[in-house]
Amino acid sequence: MLAIFLKTLPFFALIGVGYGAGRTRFFTAEATAYLTKFVFYFALSAMLFNFSANLSLAEVWDTRLVLAYLCGTAVVYAIATFVGYLRGLQLEVAAIEAQCAVIGNIGFLGVPMLTLLLGAQAIGPLMLALAVDLIVFASLIVILITGSRDGQMSVTILRTVGLGLVKNPMIVAITVGLLWSGFKIPIPAPLGEFVTLLGAAATPCALFAIGASLASKSAERLSVASWLGFCKLVLHPLFVAIACLVVFNVDPYTATVVISAAALPVAGNVYILAQHYGVAPQRVSAAILVSTALSIVTVSLWIAWLMDTSLSG
Repeated sequence: MLAIFLKTLPFFALIGVGYGAGRTRFFTAEATAYLTKFVFYFALSAMLFNFSANLSLAEVWDTRLVLAYLCGTAVVYAIATFVGYLRGLQLEVAAIEAQCAVIGNIGFLGVPMLTLLLGAQAIGPLMLALAVDLIVFASLIVILITGSRDGQMSVTILRTVGLGLVKNPMIVAITVGLLWSGFKIPIPAPLGEFVTLLGAAATPCALFAIGASLASKSAERLSVASWLGFCKLVLHPLFVAIACLVVFNVDPYTATVVISAAALPVAGNVYILAQHYGVAPQRVSAAILVSTALSIVTVSLWIAWLMDTSLSG
């Protein structure tokens, strides 16, 4: 446990540095927004393209893994939604809470940290988990919120979902990279060096941006934030583990990767969605802050347990 904690500590220390810069206003909210854009549209996209362009879809695709992650995530999504229903929440608020319960920071935190801790081969399972989050659950939240407001499904909703997927740079980067690999197009040396150099900026900049963005988050409604943090940090990896290891018999190493991914704190893009649609942004803000703080310990505990039980082979 201590060895894993010490390995994860530099990642969370970078988040802490960003938080301090944001809290002292040395790094303004506007600066944080632009740094986040740089990571999202450039550095992280270059990293994902570089990884996927050197993989083949046959190497990456694992049907049992996708089904296990999807089913484990769906169970926690249903639990959070049902608890929201029992508390008398409107559908759109219950949906945004459910999003907090299952959408982890795979892109900004998981890809750099888990590929270092678990090896470069972790990128395949991570990309599959990220694709499930972006394609299934990011689409579902848009459908539920807009559908509940309009009272019905419409072509406009489907068009919004489709455009959101097409415009997402992470999906575009992974898709282009896999196509590049699939058609066996050689990567010219200057291009390879360019994407490697740009992608190398993703890890420190992403972690710093996470911390700086947390500085603007509030810890209101701690009881709800604690419940959502429990869903994300405990229930989500637990049910993904059950789905991987008991139901679908996923390969131990890939199971380790996606269970670790499921243990990550609430992603910042949930707050962006909540703010965009005007659905409980302060609640999401608190869930991100609480889950990120607690994850310093819980992520290490999950990874240590997985390694101690020899799931990673």
